[in-house]
Amino acid sequence: MPISANQERATLPGSVALLLALPALLFALITWQVVADGPLVRLDERLSRLLVNPDRCSELLADLGNIQVAVPVLAVALGYVAVRHRRAGADRWWLPVAAAALLMALVPALVVPLKVLTDRPGTPAVPPGTGYYPSGHTATAAIAYGSATLLLLPWLRTALARRALITLCVALVLGASYGLVRRGYHWPLDVVGSWCLCAVLLSSLWLFVGTAKTPGRSHAPGP
Repeated sequence: MPISANQERATLPGSVALLLALPALLFALITWQVVADGPLVRLDERLSRLLVNPDRCSELLADLGNIQVAVPVLAVALGYVAVRHRRAGADRWWLPVAAAALLMALVPALVVPLKVLTDRPGTPAVPPGTGYYPSGHTATAAIAYGSATLLLLPWLRTALARRALITLCVALVLGASYGLVRRGYHWPLDVVGSWCLCAVLLSSLWLFVGTAKTPGRSHAPGP
């Protein structure tokens, strides 16, 4: 039986809640385990001992999460999207770009207090210290590359191009995450926690951009 527009609108709030709630709950669970030094942390430490093997490749992959690498990529993407929106005659053409830039700025504002709160020590591969959870480099990579992808997708004309962009985004984030764990800069849970946090942030950006209807939107490409 076909689903009416009213039925689709009725199911939307539940889908949105699920999209935001699942990673948020998982992030809360991981954070609780880190603070309480629970069994998940002990499993995480054993897994880290199996994975850590510093080499030049892992160092280069970890650098994908550096601000000096990820943020300029995002800036170029935002500049391109802003120009395309303006040329398309979209009203408030700057809104998606401003939202993505604000999200990037929120990363340290969210991650740094969490690092202080959890006070997690680093792996044996790094100098003694605390404040490793969640991974700031993973969050930087996920938000920068993820936001760029979300804003660029509507401007790509073919499904193949969209799939290629999504694949590249996933490869960059996973590459940075793997490099951070392999090099020993972070425990695996530090990275997974950042994934969960960024899933909530990127989902919020996707929902905001998708619902920010403007009078000039008819001139822009569809989602």
